Amino acid sequence: MKIARKPMKKARIEIIPMIDTMFFLLVFFMLATLSMTNQSGLPVNLPQANGVQDETKQVVTLTLTQDGNIFYDKQQINSPAEAVSRLTQQNKRDLLPAVIINADRGVEHGRVVELLDAVRQSGIIKVAIAVKPSGDSTVNHM
Repeated sequence: MKIARKPMKKARIEIIPMIDTMFFLLVFFMLATLSMTNQSGLPVNLPQANGVQDETKQVVTLTLTQDGNIFYDKQQINSPAEAVSRLTQQNKRDLLPAVIINADRGVEHGRVVELLDAVRQSGIIKVAIAVKPSGDSTVNHM
């Protein structure tokens, strides 16, 4: 007795599952790359304080880095006097803007006082000095 066999089909490579896999890998690596990028700015090692409140609305950020540079909203400026002129203009445009001062722990006290005085000269009364909560040892980015 003879058994009739059907002719074998040729092997095919299915491309749809391969496209799905490649799309999944593409999305995975895109999301992984985005999560690895640092989208904030300047690293500042903030001092610690127990009574930290996160209610201050950041309108203007002044940053003093350990190497002595001053930044006004991530733009480097030359002196506290330049901060006074920019803050005065900001004060005219906005009604009583808030100012956050990010001073590195290694910055001399006198430099921070100069910047506080510059803010006061511009007429802005809402001023806060950024600190990190006690027990947090990470470096904050502005």
